[in-house]
Amino acid sequence: MVAFPVDAFAAMLTEVLVARVGSSRLLCKRQPQTDNTGQSVYMSETGRVPPEPHGAGRAMAPVEGATVDTGRQIRCGFGEVIYGEGKSAELIARIADPLLKVQREVLVTRLDAAEAEWLATRFVHTRYRPAARTLRISLQEVVDPDRTTHPGSAVVAVVTAGSTDRPAAEEARETLAWMGVPTEWFEDIGVAGPQRLQAAVPRLTGCDVIVVAAGMEGALPSVVAGYVSCPVIALPTSTGYGAALGGLTAMMGMLTSCAAGVAVVNIDAGFKAGYLAGMIATRK
Repeated sequence: MVAFPVDAFAAMLTEVLVARVGSSRLLCKRQPQTDNTGQSVYMSETGRVPPEPHGAGRAMAPVEGATVDTGRQIRCGFGEVIYGEGKSAELIARIADPLLKVQREVLVTRLDAAEAEWLATRFVHTRYRPAARTLRISLQEVVDPDRTTHPGSAVVAVVTAGSTDRPAAEEARETLAWMGVPTEWFEDIGVAGPQRLQAAVPRLTGCDVIVVAAGMEGALPSVVAGYVSCPVIALPTSTGYGAALGGLTAMMGMLTSCAAGVAVVNIDAGFKAGYLAGMIATRK
């Protein structure tokens, strides 16, 4: 069997990306200037970049091992999320403490069960999802939003092409729950059995944003986007055999989708897919 030339492919891809970025006329050339109010701003070829936020939006809380961004919710609408991989449970607790003073709930991603178990003894209200590897730490009982508790809210569909895509999709669903966004769950409706997707279309068309997790050739987001009038966030997963290249094939297929309503996040980046979908949903 001839090995796939991964290094050569990566080098070729890098050259293409560098060439594309280097020739782009939309690159932001951040040159400090002064506006007519005397305020320092940055200008780019695409227009005025707003100045940095002041006051509470700049708040931070230094702790041992981290500088916690306690002003993020004011600036960005949602608070800081803790990436758990590589952090001790003790460090995560130190980061969560100041965050819980400014937001009702903290989300931890990429967290192993052992750390989650320790944190459950440190905080009163937590919920760990092993498949998603997420932990939610709350000031009160952890609950999921739904159409009953959030009437009139936008709803995000979370779809998996196959059961093996579930971990990334679960990470997206838990992120949306932390953001207060109701979700509809669709599992194992990939293109190998097209009747499964067709049966789900009536429910999908009632959603406001759709996250589609798929590995292998990554075809499902394009097919879904051909049936709906809302944004589709394509979530490539590392599911598949050799030429799937750990999700790269799925991602490249999604990036070159013919369907106009598809946007793509990184491989296995369930948090990013959920967060972007939640940002869209909460602006309704």
